[in-house]
Amino acid sequence: MNKIKNKIFDVIVIGGSYSGLSAALALGRFNRDILILDHNLPTNRSSQNTQNFLTQDGAERRELALTTKEQVLKYPGITFLTDFVIEGERSADGFLIKTKKGDSFNSKKLIFATGVQDILPEILGFKECWGTSVVHCPYCHGYELRNLKTVIFGSSEFAFNTAALIHTLTSDLTIVTKSLSDFTDVQLEKLGHYNIRVFESSVTEIQHYQGHMKKITFKNKNVLDAQVLYTSLPFSQSSKIPQQLGCSITEAGLISVNHEQQTTISGVYACGDNSSGMRSVATAVYTGSLAGAIVNQELSKELT
Repeated sequence: MNKIKNKIFDVIVIGGSYSGLSAALALGRFNRDILILDHNLPTNRSSQNTQNFLTQDGAERRELALTTKEQVLKYPGITFLTDFVIEGERSADGFLIKTKKGDSFNSKKLIFATGVQDILPEILGFKECWGTSVVHCPYCHGYELRNLKTVIFGSSEFAFNTAALIHTLTSDLTIVTKSLSDFTDVQLEKLGHYNIRVFESSVTEIQHYQGHMKKITFKNKNVLDAQVLYTSLPFSQSSKIPQQLGCSITEAGLISVNHEQQTTISGVYACGDNSSGMRSVATAVYTGSLAGAIVNQELSKELT
């Protein structure tokens, strides 16, 4: 440990899931000295399988994550530590990172692959179903949940757009808006054409068996048979360090990056769910690989 404490890494990657490992892989293949710091709470931890990802469609999430980590760590320049980053600051060498275990590490560049934290509503049964029968992404889960009694829960805009996406996956589709809906006449006509029902009521409970939804109870005590619920949740950044360093955050709550995954702070990059509205393994791998390649190019310009 003392050896790496006194080392100035080329890059510290904060976050060791798909985007962080992808960034480290791109750098490790150029013999860069990389430190990955991860506290083992990936954004997609509630999902059991990985879908819509070429060569690994339907793979068990934990098994795929383990295989990915093993492949990346075969590169001798990459070090992986399980720890939580609590502070980051500029230093004479670039950046100084401090962890919950009391360790400090230095690097020339930083890549944040820290993901986001979904904020779950106070609805009975919601947490237990999250990632199994309560989901957010039709691209990640839609095909596996096809032909089931499906509910879309959220604002009118979200509900209509989601209904347009998934009406090909089920003929039993109901929209539930949290308040009075504001669909246009044209939208209502389209919803009616596909026999999509609209309810205006708050959800108070999701009845389920081991995460598999059975019924939804509303504030007015009505009960609806349902097997799947799509919704959109608010979220927060899993790490406050980018903001500590001065990185800008978008109105949507994401770390602001350019087309090369660089944040608004020189030498600091972000990839994966913390900076992309398209939350998928494929996007995480792509943005991580891009961040790693760009950082490698920047290091090569310094000839150090």
